[in-house]
Amino acid sequence: MTSLIGKFDISEDRIKRIVADTLNGADDGELFLEYSESEALMFDNGRLKTANFNTDQGFGLRAVAGEASGYAHSSELSEAALLRASDAVATVKGGYSGTLAEAPPRTNRHLYSDENPIPSPSFEAKAKLLQEVDAFLRNADPRVRQVTASLTSSWQHVEIVRADGQTVRDIRPLVRVNVGVVVGEGDRQESGSFGIGGRTGFDQFVAEDSWKHTAQEALRQALVNLEAIPAPAGTFDIVLSSGWPGVMLHEAVGHGLEGDFNRKKTSAFAGLLGQQVAARGVTVVDDGTIAERRGSLTVDDEGTPSARNVLIEDGKLVGYMQDRQNARLMGMKATGNGRRESYAHQPMPRMTNTYMTAGDREPEEIIASVKNGIYAVSFGGGQVDITSGKFVFGCTEAYMIEDGKVTQPIKGAMLIGNGPDAMHRVSMIGNDMKLDTGIGMCGKAGQGVPVGVGQPHLRMDQMTVGGTRV
Repeated sequence: MTSLIGKFDISEDRIKRIVADTLNGADDGELFLEYSESEALMFDNGRLKTANFNTDQGFGLRAVAGEASGYAHSSELSEAALLRASDAVATVKGGYSGTLAEAPPRTNRHLYSDENPIPSPSFEAKAKLLQEVDAFLRNADPRVRQVTASLTSSWQHVEIVRADGQTVRDIRPLVRVNVGVVVGEGDRQESGSFGIGGRTGFDQFVAEDSWKHTAQEALRQALVNLEAIPAPAGTFDIVLSSGWPGVMLHEAVGHGLEGDFNRKKTSAFAGLLGQQVAARGVTVVDDGTIAERRGSLTVDDEGTPSARNVLIEDGKLVGYMQDRQNARLMGMKATGNGRRESYAHQPMPRMTNTYMTAGDREPEEIIASVKNGIYAVSFGGGQVDITSGKFVFGCTEAYMIEDGKVTQPIKGAMLIGNGPDAMHRVSMIGNDMKLDTGIGMCGKAGQGVPVGVGQPHLRMDQMTVGGTRV
């Protein structure tokens, strides 16, 4: 693997000297270098609608002084660009004299191969595969009216240079296959979607049994929604399925456990370390070390090795997700959660793969315990207010539970609640924890990063549900 430092028009020693001079007197900082390749193909409405291939490279230089930071970035890898960035960044140190923080610990772990690019089929093979997905679904059911299928991939190489000259590298492959289907009968149309992905090559995702399963799941969800009746409104016992429904945990609880929100006391969980913030048995973990998962990294974007961090243990709040700046200001350790979208962005505390660990109940037992409730299998979009903890999530696949049995599918169900309160309403935890299929994307402060979510089946008592049928 060629060093990104070698892409500059100056020597490695000169680059390290500029970084050291820039950070002299600061508390922290780094030079972040990135080279990336990305590709996207989308087949929509019977034709190849999008085919893009992009490469990008650049650097971001940061100096941290107390609660402030100076940041500059450029796509030009030259001494002149680096010196301009240094002049801009150094202004944050005006009148400030700090002690440079210790560098992150080193790691010998490498989650991903140095191979570049991602092994993948040819452009022609990928385009043909998308066409086959379209034909497969249209032949599968006469009610199919539209098919959208996409293949996306990226390959990212990052290097982090610190003031002491320490250099850390990471390789981050990422692929995703997604299928969306619209079905209709008469004037009524409904949709379904399903996706798979991870930090590996395409092979396992474009195998025939794999893409057919993806297509069939999208069609199954669309046909379920075609039979769905309007969701009721009111207060119900809720059963959440395993896997992707963990996105609610990600939004309603995960963001509230990021260090910056807690340092600034804008999180509903601020100041609650050591206190009971969820029901007994609820343990929430953020783990960036799981090989090939969408949110996993060898090191974060500050060079800190990723880790398995327990956030809530048996209902008690025991930790936050931290980048280096917020960890230092809070007197805590960095947890490997300093992430950024690209070299054009500063790092901040972000999740990796966030999930609730398994309990001891069978999923069938949980469903059978509900007399009148709702079974939420999949979620779409949602919103959360970090300060209050209030959230709203729309279900893309849900059913009524009547006398312990899953019955009629429903549409338009909105799950409404408050993160800390909702965690106290967990009354049964399944033994079937699983992670999502590799499709998560998280937005924060205008930056998007890939993440994973997961959970076992859960029962949550007396949750508010918004619907159109009273």
